Amino acid sequence: MKKTMLATLLLFVGFVSAATAGNAPQLPRTLRNARFLYVTAYDGDQFNPELLPEDRAAISRVQDAVGKWGKLIVVYRPQDADVIIAVQSRPSEDVLAVYDARAGLSSTYLWRVMGRDGLQKGEAPLVTQFERAWEKILN
Repeated sequence: MKKTMLATLLLFVGFVSAATAGNAPQLPRTLRNARFLYVTAYDGDQFNPELLPEDRAAISRVQDAVGKWGKLIVVYRPQDADVIIAVQSRPSEDVLAVYDARAGLSSTYLWRVMGRDGLQKGEAPLVTQFERAWEKILN
């Protein structure tokens, strides 16, 4: 009986590990022709004086990383964008979500990743996951 329970537990852990091992969700292929990207936080844009400094820094990091990557052009007004990335940076967890710019943040996100220290200084793993997911829809 104990061997069966242990085998079942190990099998379950294996499935969960395989499902979460660096596999970011897939972006919708409808974004394939997007060229312009606007980055904001859920609590406001980077020029909002009430925005938390952590969120302002996360916006800057995402803008810089996307600019260096070169596949999308960062714009500074949501009406000029095809895609919106919304970020939130907290000590417990960071969030990066992709929205269709025509629908805005009031719609359901199209793609989202979360993780601890995902938008911190240096390498931002959530941006890397976004870039990998974007590359997949281009191929």
